[in-house]
Amino acid sequence: MSQQEISDQKGATRAAHLWRDALVAALAGLAAMAVTAALGLWAAGATDLPGGGFWRVVAAVVVMAVGGSVDISGGAGAIAEARADLSALPLSVTLAGALVTATCFLRPLRHRAVASTRELAGRAARLAALWAVALILVSLLARHTFRIPLGDPTDGLLDDLLDDAAPEVGFRTDIPLTLVFGLLWLAGLLILALLVSRRAPLPARLVRFQEPVRPAAFAVVALLLSYVALALVIALVVVVTHGHRAETFAVILLGLPNLAWLALTVGMGASWEGKVEGPFGLPMPRVLDEVLRTRDISTLNLGTLTEHDGRAWWLLVAAVVLVPAAAFLMVVRSPARVRPWQHAVHMAVGLTLTVLMICLVARLSAHYGLSLLGIGDFLDLGSALGGEVLLRPRLWTALGLAVLWGLLAGLLGSGLAARVHRRGEVEPKAS
Repeated sequence: MSQQEISDQKGATRAAHLWRDALVAALAGLAAMAVTAALGLWAAGATDLPGGGFWRVVAAVVVMAVGGSVDISGGAGAIAEARADLSALPLSVTLAGALVTATCFLRPLRHRAVASTRELAGRAARLAALWAVALILVSLLARHTFRIPLGDPTDGLLDDLLDDAAPEVGFRTDIPLTLVFGLLWLAGLLILALLVSRRAPLPARLVRFQEPVRPAAFAVVALLLSYVALALVIALVVVVTHGHRAETFAVILLGLPNLAWLALTVGMGASWEGKVEGPFGLPMPRVLDEVLRTRDISTLNLGTLTEHDGRAWWLLVAAVVLVPAAAFLMVVRSPARVRPWQHAVHMAVGLTLTVLMICLVARLSAHYGLSLLGIGDFLDLGSALGGEVLLRPRLWTALGLAVLWGLLAGLLGSGLAARVHRRGEVEPKAS
């Protein structure tokens, strides 16, 4: 066998391995999201959806988890028409898929110190191609129409009158928008994974940027995951002490990061505004529903929460402890030559970008008439008079507070780490 043939065979084998790695990452990420969504919807009671639509709804939630678009509409022939608009990210599903996909993408690279731009781009392109195919298949599955049972007090007369005009509600995905946002989600995830992981190789020309970027990126990701872990512990305590197992597990499996990261911004002093009106809202703690269920737009912040539940001040305590702890983690992972003011700037930038991300992904908008994809029970036509659930941040105030918290936390973390031996620090010789 000639050298050229051997080279071609090695190239084909390497290409096959690259495609295999991409396939594993894509399938594992989607499987993690599908399992999480299915368990969450099962806890929410969506297995009782009419027409065998449970797995269609699971597919729709997976589409929403990567930023895809789901259109909801319904009607009752010429008698009535209902429409719903839902803009929300089930971040528990998103987080599960992100962690699994990033881990599978980085695993083949873990023993490498440097990787070429061409190789990383090739791996990302293969994963993106398979991810796009998977999103199209899931989007095709995420469409269904439900017939809504009315109940008939007229011994069959109403059913005869509405035989061809029974109320229905259906949903379908917008495939082009889902592809665009799904691929943007994947690109952001892969960039973040390369920034956070200390073992992930970078192209040689980018290695010099890892010292100021990677410690801060790792610290803010650890902060986000710490809030999710803390919220999980609190939710499990609620299950043990107060019951409501099904409802609590539905929130855990569908929207726990939504609440945890909202709590981070509120604990830092940020304000949100919104309202809840209509016969039901999305799953949320009772205190949030009380603050937001008003006729006009309400303000959600530490003060308004405390008026309804004094325990809300613990959000400030959590921020005071965990944000400087993240800064301390950033400092101990940084080279010893980095100065305190540089730590402050790095933490301020990282925390500001984190709060911006939270403000973009944790906002919520829902206008509905009949139902919301199985989250809650289907309403009969008589009570389905419509409603609205809205939650949006006061963005610039939140970002300004993030800059201030980041600067202070960076300086405090630098002071706390002064006695900790760090990379690049030389111990003085004993005389």
